[in-house]
Amino acid sequence: MTSLQAQIEARLADREPDVEVLLAEVVGGTCLRVFIDHPEGVTLALCERVTMLLNDMRETYSLEVSSPGSQRPLTKPAHFRRFVGHRARVRTRDPRPAGCAGEPRSRGGVPMRKSFTGELVAASEEEVTLAADGGVIAIPYSEIRRSNLLEE
Repeated sequence: MTSLQAQIEARLADREPDVEVLLAEVVGGTCLRVFIDHPEGVTLALCERVTMLLNDMRETYSLEVSSPGSQRPLTKPAHFRRFVGHRARVRTRDPRPAGCAGEPRSRGGVPMRKSFTGELVAASEEEVTLAADGGVIAIPYSEIRRSNLLEE
């Protein structure tokens, strides 16, 4: 989680305590994109309220507040645990051993890649385990660049 996301979560905690900030990211250096969720669903009215609570950030960024959609971002251990059994894509910061035939190989001959797609099979506080094409892989959260659910 970024410090910007933590700042947004803290800001919303008092005024909209049931709103969960799934992801806050700066896109293209000028757009702040915030994906939110709510136990009763995300409505246009909720997005408008959150936008107004973050109004001062519009001095620095254009602001987009929206629901996560079908390809919901996964950014916290609790997100991964909630969706164990579902398909997801996990992209890592650096290439990791893949174990798949036809993958780019490191100098040691081990297949390497940065994107893994498969079923979430476990999620601890330190890592997520994914049954991907090349087998089961455990990826520490610190190595994840981006991840999201896939439509089933």
